[in-house]
Amino acid sequence: MKFDDLEAKMRIYETAHDHQVLPGIYMVARLDGRSFTKLVRERKPFEAPFDVRVRDMMVETTKHLMDCGFPVVFGYTQSDEISLLFRRDTDVFGRKLRKYESILAGEASARFARLLDDHAAFDARISQLPTEQDVVDYFRWRHEDAHRNALSGHCYWLLRSQGLTDRAATRQLEGQSVSARNEFLFQNGIQFNDLPAWQKRGVGLYYHDVEHVGRDGRDGSPVVTTRRRIHVDFELPLGLSYTTFVRQRIEEATPAKAVRDDQASG
Repeated sequence: MKFDDLEAKMRIYETAHDHQVLPGIYMVARLDGRSFTKLVRERKPFEAPFDVRVRDMMVETTKHLMDCGFPVVFGYTQSDEISLLFRRDTDVFGRKLRKYESILAGEASARFARLLDDHAAFDARISQLPTEQDVVDYFRWRHEDAHRNALSGHCYWLLRSQGLTDRAATRQLEGQSVSARNEFLFQNGIQFNDLPAWQKRGVGLYYHDVEHVGRDGRDGSPVVTTRRRIHVDFELPLGLSYTTFVRQRIEEATPAKAVRDDQASG
């Protein structure tokens, strides 16, 4: 069989499940660290339940993903996960899911492993969200999950510090209400509301314009230029303010023409 014929035959098997996201659909990627609890608790001497060093590595990994060839307008990270909102009109790699998922997982794994100086791996999946409200709901979901993770994590590691085993601590927390968990922390000198916002709400990353003052090479006069930089937000808002915040990020993901078309069709 000639090489061209052989290649054409085998390409069919390789691309048979090349699913593409339809135009106009929002895409949000979510990446999760594989076995990160074991990685950052047993193999590395990080503090539990939160360690600023791990947070900063997750932030740096998110920054890397926002600047590795994909048009990401908003990044969000909490615990061992990262979410990325792409521009609505992106056509990178023909919107093929396998390309987004494999490249993002590889880029995140490589970047975090280098920062950690140890092996680390992420998986990735893409949510296809048809409406702006779906995108808002997605990020509210992850925002609420951050709160739940923080409350559970502080309770679990407090019990472990009191001598309970993993199984015993997990069983004691099963079925406990949010108020009961808050009271448990309070009785042990931890005021949950006073904990750092990034632990309870996650961290947001988005672009903003920064003025840079340089010098004209001809006469040395000051020249002001505007540059796009990634802003890291450790104090994300709550409630309706957070919804407004997410909608602002969605506006940045939606080209002006698409907004006009949506309004016209409505």
